[in-house]
Amino acid sequence: MKTHVKALVVGGGAVGTSIAYHLGKAGWDTLLLERDELTSGSTWHAAGLLPYFNMSYATTHIHDYSIKFYKTLEEETGLNAGFSVCGNLRMAQSKERMDEYMLYASTAETCGVPYEWMSPDQIKERFPLVRTEDLVGAIYHPTDGYINPADVTMAMAKGARQHGVTIERKWQVDSYHWNGHEWEVTCTRTADKGGNLISTDETMVIHAEHVVTATGNHAQRTAKLLGIKIPAIPVEHQFIVTEPDPMLVEWRKNNPEHPVLRDADAKWYVREERGGWILGPYERNAPARFEFGVPDSFRADLFPLDLERIEEEYMSFIHRIPSSEEVGLKDDFNGPICYTPDGNPLVGPAPGLRNMWLAEGFSFGITAAGGTGHYMAQMMVEGEAEIDMASLDPKRYGSWMTTEYAARKNEESYEHVYILHHPDEEREVARPLRTAPCYDRMAARGAQFGVVNGFERPNYFGPTPDEGGFDDHASRSFRRGGWWKYAVEEANAVRNGVGLLDASAFTKHEVKGPGATAFLDWFTCNKLPRVGRINLTYALTSHGTTRTEYTIVRMAEDHYYLVSAGAWTDYDSDYLRKAAEDKIPEVGYVAINDVTTKYGVFALAGPKSRDLLKEIIKDADPETALCNKRFPWLSMKHIELGMVPVMAIRVAYTGELGWELHHPIEMQNHLFDLLEKAGEKHGLKMVGGRAQNWLRQEKSYRAFGNELGRDATPLEADLPRFIDLEKDFFGKEALVKTGVRSKCVTFLIDGPDDADPWGREALYAGDLRVGRLTSGGYSVHFGKSIGMGYVKPEHAEVGTVLKVKMFDQLWDATIVEDSPYDPKNATIRVDG
Repeated sequence: MKTHVKALVVGGGAVGTSIAYHLGKAGWDTLLLERDELTSGSTWHAAGLLPYFNMSYATTHIHDYSIKFYKTLEEETGLNAGFSVCGNLRMAQSKERMDEYMLYASTAETCGVPYEWMSPDQIKERFPLVRTEDLVGAIYHPTDGYINPADVTMAMAKGARQHGVTIERKWQVDSYHWNGHEWEVTCTRTADKGGNLISTDETMVIHAEHVVTATGNHAQRTAKLLGIKIPAIPVEHQFIVTEPDPMLVEWRKNNPEHPVLRDADAKWYVREERGGWILGPYERNAPARFEFGVPDSFRADLFPLDLERIEEEYMSFIHRIPSSEEVGLKDDFNGPICYTPDGNPLVGPAPGLRNMWLAEGFSFGITAAGGTGHYMAQMMVEGEAEIDMASLDPKRYGSWMTTEYAARKNEESYEHVYILHHPDEEREVARPLRTAPCYDRMAARGAQFGVVNGFERPNYFGPTPDEGGFDDHASRSFRRGGWWKYAVEEANAVRNGVGLLDASAFTKHEVKGPGATAFLDWFTCNKLPRVGRINLTYALTSHGTTRTEYTIVRMAEDHYYLVSAGAWTDYDSDYLRKAAEDKIPEVGYVAINDVTTKYGVFALAGPKSRDLLKEIIKDADPETALCNKRFPWLSMKHIELGMVPVMAIRVAYTGELGWELHHPIEMQNHLFDLLEKAGEKHGLKMVGGRAQNWLRQEKSYRAFGNELGRDATPLEADLPRFIDLEKDFFGKEALVKTGVRSKCVTFLIDGPDDADPWGREALYAGDLRVGRLTSGGYSVHFGKSIGMGYVKPEHAEVGTVLKVKMFDQLWDATIVEDSPYDPKNATIRVDG
């Protein structure tokens, strides 16, 4: 066996085999190790479905690549992957479910995924075995279907070998050691003994520059070996196979195979299987398994079937396909399938480790395997994938995550496969967990919370508990939900009075030391601020695209305070630390501290914000302490508000006069009470994140994860004012070389009266798709929908009227100047 390779892939399921194939195709010397036999994990008992349906832009691209790639394998390898291109029919029993499909369809269009709409009559005409009188309609994907998991894995394995990959079975990895420049991976030969897999005395050490783990149900063992946390834990998934259905057998004599049928409202999928049916439900109360690792005795094994748990879904299957009622059960499967708390896999660099890559937590592993291999290989070989993979990055879950959290959230994720995926949904399990001290006060004032990186953060404020409260779950919608009117009130309060937001979840780092200035000057693309001032800047990828957005506050010559998005704490911290480690030999010592939970943040914004702060600031001259001369825009000062020492930053993400008030977290409630009392006569209103999201779009403020990401440069985001091309910085050469492939613009949209865009919609010039929205919402200033997105440069001129796809209709979307509200920033700079 090889002992020195460029890349070692651990895990021989569909995902690992695909990664090995694509690394081999890219020319890397690659070895794949499998502890048992190829496909012996979840791959062997997977149903092999290939659903396009996904609300994630990145995951849609991954699934699309897989489906197209699998169709090429037979020509390349001579092995039939068992792909039945029968299509996929996703049915809807309600108008709201059709709204979900229409939102998904617009997202699918941005990725070029084909689909068709079908009415109940059309369904019945084409597929008479399906009961349709209680359906509203369906979306149909003609190009996908299902595949044989073992066959496609073996085809990829053969293709991998043809590209020079070595595949070794019966080797289990027992330890990983990074020696400073490569991984030393110790593995042990395994053998069969009485049906069990046992370790032998034969060991081997593999030296690999890069390692990829694709260990499926064994992710918890992998996490322990690496000393990290991986929130991938299996959940039981059962499906049953019926005896032949005589009516189906008769139908198939003169007709093609049924598409994969999905009744999302009934929570199941069905496909044909040798004259019968396979039924796969996604029921409630499916338990997580192997929270602390898979027992050595568990190989390609299954759990006992729990028919009572899926009785409701089974009866609805009979209702939908009446011919199945008299058909007996032929076989059953109940096996472990890995999930993650949000249902998306973990794909990318492992936290804190060099050249260690994770491909774990695949609940739809067959669908995702081909695309994951393609984009993972791009990340490893080229430095970045052509699409932004941040939404799948393993570091989206921080070190606060525990086994209990992951297990309970993974069960919830399984249950939610077919529950309506509202864009404004907030799932309830494992909450509240991370709370700011002001949480109870906010809740008492009607806060309805969302979760960001585990933190509870107000989305909006409805009626208080004393007023009868508000049912956030019932208010959700694909259109304007019940919360919409409250967000309008909050946005108006900021524009016309004063609002208070809890922004404590912001990611915060202190960077200091003799090498801090030189490091940050190289690490970010904008000029560094002077002491006491702030700048907005970006850290880039090796491809010149946006890796992270920072607000940098310069505290002293070699002391900086960095603020970034609250959802990305570990993602930002890992990149910052690794970059500093690489640069320290050149620039000198740099200390980096994550102080996210050390400081709370209140954002105070609106034309009356200065008047409110004058009431409580402790200063020799409170009347002038906050004026432009003493406290200019884009500056920081240490002030005292009552008894609280505050680092006040004069900046507001809402585009109004305002301050961020960074304070010791243990003093937060004292400060909250102080601000609230002082705000009574100024009409202070509590404000949530949804109103803030609308307001920042009126100012064309880009958001990381929306307009800013690893698939667009800051120049493409139309942010040249934040790039200093006179200095050298990481990613500069690639930034300049890339140019502007597409451009970020702001739209005012004449959309439907009862809905706003969500930021997932396709944009058209005539019949030509020219871009997509990345943000959407409502503008209280303009009284209409607003959005931001990317279009081809030739369509980016102010005044251009494009069309945005919403609810299967095209609506006018007019490109407006950047910062359509207060383009000269007069309200932000106002003196007083």
